[in-house]
Amino acid sequence: MNADGVPIPPSGLGELATVSLDELNAMAALQTRVDRKYIVPPSVFGPMLSTLAPRYRVLEIDGCQQFGYQSVYFDTVDLDLYQAAATGRRRRYKVRTRTYVDSQLCMLEVKTKGGRGHTSKHRMRYQTGDPSHLNRQAQQFVSDIVGGTPDGLAQALTTGYDRSTLVDPISATRLTIDRNLTCTDWAGSGVTLDAAIIETKSSSAPSPADHWLWEQGIRPAKISKFCTGLAAIHSELRSNKWHRALAERWAPTPAAGL
Repeated sequence: MNADGVPIPPSGLGELATVSLDELNAMAALQTRVDRKYIVPPSVFGPMLSTLAPRYRVLEIDGCQQFGYQSVYFDTVDLDLYQAAATGRRRRYKVRTRTYVDSQLCMLEVKTKGGRGHTSKHRMRYQTGDPSHLNRQAQQFVSDIVGGTPDGLAQALTTGYDRSTLVDPISATRLTIDRNLTCTDWAGSGVTLDAAIIETKSSSAPSPADHWLWEQGIRPAKISKFCTGLAAIHSELRSNKWHRALAERWAPTPAAGL
């Protein structure tokens, strides 16, 4: 219950005023921003929303405040893209398809990191019946961006989760809340995370959500759905970079058909 004794809805979003997508972009476009990620246990999630409810608004589209995402990440048979991230290679990239489940819109995305740590995202509409495979057009798109692609990029990890987006019009900051995360590798082995991944987005100064989380002793953590999810399934992989995130509440998912 909140401070007034009113039950908090299961999602915890029911106390927040709503905002449209156009209004959200007008309040906090944040083309240049600082991102901070947190892993928030269920026991903290509800109180956080209850505390922030007076100033934050939740994105609502067609009556929905939570939206399904599915991403397919691609790598080589030797997991070269994963290894580049695990070892902190200065120049590296990530390739994925992202499907917005509610609208069935699918995008192909390539994220590159340059020598000075700058990250860029390139995307195109991916009109295919199978987002787990890269067709010739997709392969050419990747090649044009990274200057040649490794042979045999194939499905390495599939993630699914539900996302809600909040905005604080006073500080012009945003945060996204990802819940019900599942990760499944190329062979069907999988894990789930019993916690929310919260990412705050601000121009520079920490947001009210950052300050509240810090007061609870929750600090930013390195987490990548692709890399951390794959390492949670395959403990033999080099994963020191994400050791804090891997210590969280990951649980294996039942094998298909069981």
